[in-house]
Amino acid sequence: MNEKLCAAYREEAAELLADLEVTLLELESSGEDAELVARAFRALHTIKGSGAMFGFDAIASFTHELETAFDSVREGRLELTPELIGIALDARDHIQQLLDAAPADAEPLAASGRLILNHLRDRCAPPPGHVPVPASADPAVEASAAATTGEDQSELVTFRIRILPSVSVFLNGTNLILLLRELAELGDLRLVAQTDQIPELADFNPEDCLVHWDAVLTTSASENAIRDIFIFVEDQVELLIQPIETAGALPLGQIMAARGDLNEAPAESGIRRTSDLLGDAIVVAPGKVEADVREQRHVAQQAKKRTPTEAASTLRVPAAKLDSLVNFVGELVTVQARLSGFAAASGNAEIASIAEEIERLSELLRESTMSIRMLPIRETFTRFKRLVRDLATDLHKQVELVTEGNETELDKTVIEQLSDPLLHLVRNAIDHGIESPAERQRRGKPPVGRIQLRASYAGAFVLVSVSDDGAGLNCDAIRARAIDRGLIAADAVLTEQEIYHLTFAPGFSTAAAVTEISGRGVGMDVVQRGLDALRGSVAITSKLGAGTVITLKIPLTLAIIDGLLVEAAGSYYVVPLSNISECIEFVRDPNASRRHSLVNVRGQLVPYVVLRERFALTGQPPPIEQAIIAETNDGRFGFVVDRVIGDHHTVIKKLGTLYRQVDEVSGATIMGDGSVALVLDVEKLAAGVIRESQRPRAFGLELTH
Repeated sequence: MNEKLCAAYREEAAELLADLEVTLLELESSGEDAELVARAFRALHTIKGSGAMFGFDAIASFTHELETAFDSVREGRLELTPELIGIALDARDHIQQLLDAAPADAEPLAASGRLILNHLRDRCAPPPGHVPVPASADPAVEASAAATTGEDQSELVTFRIRILPSVSVFLNGTNLILLLRELAELGDLRLVAQTDQIPELADFNPEDCLVHWDAVLTTSASENAIRDIFIFVEDQVELLIQPIETAGALPLGQIMAARGDLNEAPAESGIRRTSDLLGDAIVVAPGKVEADVREQRHVAQQAKKRTPTEAASTLRVPAAKLDSLVNFVGELVTVQARLSGFAAASGNAEIASIAEEIERLSELLRESTMSIRMLPIRETFTRFKRLVRDLATDLHKQVELVTEGNETELDKTVIEQLSDPLLHLVRNAIDHGIESPAERQRRGKPPVGRIQLRASYAGAFVLVSVSDDGAGLNCDAIRARAIDRGLIAADAVLTEQEIYHLTFAPGFSTAAAVTEISGRGVGMDVVQRGLDALRGSVAITSKLGAGTVITLKIPLTLAIIDGLLVEAAGSYYVVPLSNISECIEFVRDPNASRRHSLVNVRGQLVPYVVLRERFALTGQPPPIEQAIIAETNDGRFGFVVDRVIGDHHTVIKKLGTLYRQVDEVSGATIMGDGSVALVLDVEKLAAGVIRESQRPRAFGLELTH
């Protein structure tokens, strides 16, 4: 089997499994819903059908019985219970393991799959007189036996079926023969292949499907079961299904004559059997084609003439190609900056005009490329529904997860790196925050706890919050634990926020015992390290007995940002524009206290730091400097530089391992002239200055005088 096709199946199956998990969890919370049941069935059927087509026989045979169970639910023959949903979730995990498995894992996975299937048969839908299959049975044999014994021979129905594939059905890898064979497994099938649309050899295109089929099927299966065979190509194959009242098999000529396709006598004499495709199941006959079929063919031929962009609204692109595109756009932005600088220095009006046009086009390309990388956070939020369900079950708690702002978009790289911090925050909320149902009722709360994931825009940032209505944070317990570990002195004066942030220290935990879920002090440390990598920040609000809200503030993208280019002592720096509120002229006061440096900004005293002094840069500053006023978690903060150069589209490059411990610099960028400018992390820079002062919040205390 072509490796590219197998990779495509794995990718498609992973998406279907993710959707299946969401659907099952929605069914568990909302009760039986016909549309949700149908959605789960379609996912299972597509996984099975595509798996059989691409050679994933173990997945196809395993999925078959789960698909049969949901077909029974859909038809009303089986009640959808929490137990069935639990088994389906276990089966979903098993299919994922089969997708990712190495050849050496085949036997252990086969054994675990048999256990799940036996659990499904014994607990959910045991047929009358069913004997559990022994552990040594072959899954493929099990699936075949289930398909055979699942038919009720006492209620046979005959259907007339017309199968009308589109002309372009072969282009997406669909093998219609496999679908027709699956149709034949439902009962007694007779097929007539209509070949009248096949042109002369000179006009023949082997990539076109120019055959359609008329079929007569006698089966105990329902019409839905017939449609389900073609469910994953339903947009490429039209089915016309009509039941025939008699349960017996009619002569094929009579069936076609009843449809008006051809006269009965020529039909019976003109039919010849072939066995090259499906054995006795296929017959090929010349004959008339109804006007509706001719019209369908005309529409299909016209559809073939359309461009590929009209036929498909989405295009699947590997992430590596997208990352490469962003890198090229970044290089283009750098070259465009060089061109703009050269044009400005040359004084040539024509060159300046060309540079402006290229700048405009590169800006449009940059915005377009970055928008392609933006993905809604919905998928990340949805992933936690299963975690909440399983963890709450393990802890014997009742928890519901509510999401808000699912359509908020973030750079795909940001979303990937955000998963781990959110994972630990949700786990902590369930384990430490939400109380047991009995404890909640004792406190006058509903027995079901509530965790909310919320995302919203805030300028060039996104705010992602995890909130719960649990016990809240106990400042006294956190402080006592921090003193025991030597993180703070016993007489240290800390604000509530500073006490909350002690929980982010490596190894910090207030849990009395270590469990499989918590107690090792790893979770919040992972959150902090993840935020550092994202150049984000965190804020905590909590009320004892009422709950906790942890809000993460993260940039929309990590690749290209809008920055303000500044210079100090001949060195260039970039400050993210999203943090800056204004720039002012600054003249030093020789009598100012260096430890308590404050500047008056329209009547408000704002603390500041001089970059020359902070980075130990030599040389004399200009008589009039510039102060950049930025918004940080610690309030407004000023950064004094020699001069402000202007806006700069910054392509952020990672620093080497030598600079890994430099917290106040988040990256670097290449200037138009080839020099390097450091990207400042204003949050870390302001926090570092405050931390190094002798008294906590020294600047805040100064403002009160």
